[in-house]
Amino acid sequence: MRKAVNGLSVLVEQELELNPFEDGAVFLFCNRQRRILKALYWDANGFCLWTKRLEKHRFPWPNSHRQVREITEEELKMLLTGIDFWHSHERLHYQTIS
Repeated sequence: MRKAVNGLSVLVEQELELNPFEDGAVFLFCNRQRRILKALYWDANGFCLWTKRLEKHRFPWPNSHRQVREITEEELKMLLTGIDFWHSHERLHYQTIS
C-alpha cells in the first residue's frame, strides 16, 4: 500500500491493461491484511485517491485473481460497509429445463 496516485495509475494501465482515465471507473486496491482499501479514479481534470483504513475487522475481498471483476455501485457500497457479496450465494447457470 505504498503506491500513490502515479504508481497505482501505472499499475492500472500496464498490469491490468485498463484505461485509468475511463469516465466513471473506480479502481480498488487492498492490502494483504485487508484492512486498508484505496480507490483511484479520474475526476475530469485529475486523479483522486481515496483511502479507508479499518480499525477492526477486515474488508471482504476476492480469494483469487479469477474472482476479480467489475462490481456495481451497490456492491461497492456493500464492500465499504463490510458485506461480503463475493461469497454470498453461488450463481447457478442452466441451459435447459429438462
